[in-house]
Amino acid sequence: MDPDLALLLNGIVSGLLLGGLYAAAAAGLSISFGMLDVVNIAHPAFMVLGALLVALLWGATGIDPLILSVLLTPAFWALGAAIYVVYHHFFERRGDEAIQGLAFFFGVMFIIEVGLVLAIGPEQHFADAAYAGITWRLGEIDLPLRMLVPALVAFAAIGGLALFLRRSFTGRAIAAVAQDREALRLLAIDPVRIKRLAFGISIAMAALAGGALVVVQPVDAWSGHVFIGRVFAVVIMGGLSSLGGCVLAALAFGVVENVTASFYGPSWSPAVAFGCLLLVLAIRPQGFFGRVA
Repeated sequence: MDPDLALLLNGIVSGLLLGGLYAAAAAGLSISFGMLDVVNIAHPAFMVLGALLVALLWGATGIDPLILSVLLTPAFWALGAAIYVVYHHFFERRGDEAIQGLAFFFGVMFIIEVGLVLAIGPEQHFADAAYAGITWRLGEIDLPLRMLVPALVAFAAIGGLALFLRRSFTGRAIAAVAQDREALRLLAIDPVRIKRLAFGISIAMAALAGGALVVVQPVDAWSGHVFIGRVFAVVIMGGLSSLGGCVLAALAFGVVENVTASFYGPSWSPAVAFGCLLLVLAIRPQGFFGRVA
């Protein structure tokens, strides 16, 4: 096989696996930002918090990091629900969620990052899963399990979340809460309770993304900064509240970044990827699967 073609195919496959990580990171934000209209700028910090907790628990127990991330989701759901209660009481209820609410989440992000540095230090942490060193080969294409397994778990979690939102009464209420609160009240549904539940789910998804992240790469307290622009770009490209669009945008983003890095160097990959974001928004402002207002 031609070396350039082999490099391209491996770049595409690796980009799809990287897109699985982006999809896991962006799925929770798609709920909070797209469905609830809560601009949680601290979402990547929660993902890093989950990643570092998983790394510490893995070091203490040896349990697979992805299993640990699943076991952490109830605690992260409770944390997210508690944070939403504070956010609603001091900002959303008074109509101050635009600027003051955004500043609140900046503060939450800063508290998480500084708290992690004070608690465990600035060093990088990594969870060396049993399959992390295994690579499957399909001809000239490499499939590293340290990226394949987290990607499959991420897609399974997103699929389950999509079924919950589409098939359950509570899921449909979550999808409707940002569109028409008064209609929910007429159905005797408390919109605040629904948003508290949904925001908790978004933070629980951050814990799953953290488990995937710490298997793929080392993580420190400041690693969330790398993902802030990427996860918001993925959610916007996908169409805000569309999980299917979020996955498609994450895969596209991962492929563009990885192929660009393979041929032109990693310094070019963010510029090209965000250039594609601008192109998509110029042609289709509502994103891949978004609806025209």
